[in-house]
Amino acid sequence: MYILGIDTSNYTTSLALIDERKNVIQRKKLLPVKRGEVGLRQSDAVFHHTQQLCCLYEELTADIDTSAIKAVGVSARPRPVEGSYMPCFTVGINAAWIIASTLKVPLFEFSHQEGHIAAAILSSRHDELFDKSFIAFHVSGGTTEAVFCEPFSDGFKLDIAAKTLDLNAGQAIDRVGVMLGLDFPCGRELEKLALESDGDVKAKPTLKGFDCCLSGLENQCRKMYDNNSSKENIALYCLKYIEATLKAMTDKLIEKYGELPLLYAGGVMSNSIIRNTFTTDYNAFFAEPEFSSDNASGVAYLALRKYQNAESNI
Repeated sequence: MYILGIDTSNYTTSLALIDERKNVIQRKKLLPVKRGEVGLRQSDAVFHHTQQLCCLYEELTADIDTSAIKAVGVSARPRPVEGSYMPCFTVGINAAWIIASTLKVPLFEFSHQEGHIAAAILSSRHDELFDKSFIAFHVSGGTTEAVFCEPFSDGFKLDIAAKTLDLNAGQAIDRVGVMLGLDFPCGRELEKLALESDGDVKAKPTLKGFDCCLSGLENQCRKMYDNNSSKENIALYCLKYIEATLKAMTDKLIEKYGELPLLYAGGVMSNSIIRNTFTTDYNAFFAEPEFSSDNASGVAYLALRKYQNAESNI
């Protein structure tokens, strides 16, 4: 028995199959972005998702009997709030509807953010978080938020606890990376550069209440670049600034909510420099790298839970 998950976000087309033992098969592909650019127009993202999704589905299901797919889960919007919308998700929704209708199986819709958090829970093997309150950070190119999570139905209820007031962390990384001549998305290459730095970097974050401001990071890195600082030191400063910002936000949220479990999801949190610090300082939970960046595993897992709950109530 399999549950199919679909996620068509910026900037990855992603499919996943999960079985009742929570074994996962993933297939995903980045959307093509021209060298020197830091993103795509939504119309281009929709086009590329449409081109890539059918090929990935064929590859994912090549060795299985599709009649074993008992439900479909899909990311239908960026966040689980009214009015949250992004055109690229319509590609996944339409494909999910066609597949579910053809196979005559239930279709479950979730948000991209819920999928990221569920993927981190699945990967870190901390299913107990579905039954308790916790704080989750979703840190990526499209989102930099901390949410207070409470058990709700087969998943969780999310309330924003802190957020960025300007740039997202992943946006800052990509802008600095492109400035340094790296390929978009720049996270992995920027991390490699930072690990080669021998500089002593100190970064002071900018917070307004619980919220952060990251536009100053891009400006500071530009100054370092103009002053002929090494690429390695610029990369390290960029990541240490984001690390310091997230630590400051985390400390303030601990003061407000107490010592709740901490979960970190999203592509930025796959960075080993940031991850090692938070693991040591907070004993935080993380997704493995293949489950950190955009992926469909989380929505597949949420759909599995929903399907199993429905079956048990029959």
